[in-house]
Formats: sequence, C-alpha cells, structure tokens
Amino acid sequence: MTALAPALNIAPFEAKRRQAVVGEQLDVLTDIYREDVNISVWERKLPAALSNAAEQLLFERPMLQISRSVSPDNAHDILIDSLDAAAEPAALAADIAELAGMFCCLFDLKCAGLRLTALGHAMCPRFHVDRVPCRLVTTYLGRATQWLAHDRVDRSKLGSGSGGRPDEQSGLFSGADDIRQIRQGDVALLKGESWAGNEEAGLVHRSPQINAGVRRLLLTLDFIN
Repeated sequence: MTALAPALNIAPFEAKRRQAVVGEQLDVLTDIYREDVNISVWERKLPAALSNAAEQLLFERPMLQISRSVSPDNAHDILIDSLDAAAEPAALAADIAELAGMFCCLFDLKCAGLRLTALGHAMCPRFHVDRVPCRLVTTYLGRATQWLAHDRVDRSKLGSGSGGRPDEQSGLFSGADDIRQIRQGDVALLKGESWAGNEEAGLVHRSPQINAGVRRLLLTLDFIN
C-alpha cells in the first residue's frame, strides 16, 4: 500500500478516530452505534434468486426509479406493487422489505425513505460526505459504493477545496490503494455528518464508475424527518 503522503493535512481531524467494522453476520450492523465507527458492512453472498431478479428487473425496466416512504408494515406490499408479482421480483421485494424493517428497528424509526434505482452512470462520481445521520446502501447488481478510511482523507480537499481537480489529483487521498469498495450484495451503513457527535467524521464515499452499456441496481434507505 502506498505510504501516506506527508503533505496530507489531516491534523484537524486526528482527534476523531473512526474505523470500519466488517463481518459476515447481520449483527455487525449494530456496531454503527459505536462512536469510533463510521461504516459497518455486513458481507453477504447474494442468493441466486436475488441476483436473477435484479438482472431481470434491469432488463425489463432499465430506467427504474422507485422513491417511496415505507414502514415495516407496508414495505413489502409497496414493493410488490412497484415491481411485479412474478416469483423473482417477489423475492427481491421480500429482501428489500426485510432490510427496510431491519433499518427501522435498528434506529427506532416509524418510516424510512426508500430509493431503488437503475443506474447507467455514476450518480455521485466525486468523493463526498452525506448530510444525514446514517444511510443504508446495497447494490444488487453491478459495482458497489467506493469509500475512504477516515485516517486516509484530507477533508480540506472535499468539494470546492479540490480546486476543480479530479479526486485522484486533488490531494484528497494519497493513492489508488486508499480506495476501498463494498462488494455486490453487501449491506453497509454509512454514518453521515448529521449523526450527533460525528461532525467532520462522516464517511467519505462515491459512486463507482460504470462502463458504457452496463447498469447497476442500487438500494438506499434513509431517515425521514
């Protein structure tokens, strides 16, 4: 791994230590409540039924955009209505509804903001932080979210601090080895800037680049004010 360049200006953020927690069991997601964690990742192998359903959905509805407020009680019915009642989309709807219920339970929410999107381009191509408490992301098909460890980032180079230079040239991070990537099927919780006590420590992440002609199926779940 490339050594951290001495020029990186990380001193203002050294007081806030943040790390990633990754595991193969669902309960790893509860570690997002730890003060020193800004991303928790449940590594899961996506069942073939879900991969097939995602592929079928992208083929039939390449411009899919679903954005709804859902609760644990109505998420499944809303998704069945929005997708299709066929066997494979039903399996996908069941999995998404289960994640929505888990998200609401974990954060004691009555409802969550659900977005299921077919993408043929990088939706957020620049590294950034989210002004939210926490966001769930999972990619059912295609390349998944890229992120940077807290201690590998010079936050002064985010946004306008980049001086208009690409992420790889702005000094935001040291080199390509610093970029980490969630796997297809993994479920990740990304702690944002609006989580109490996590100011200046929200996870820095971006959408992956997608090759021409390739599509991605992305699910996000958010808090609703």
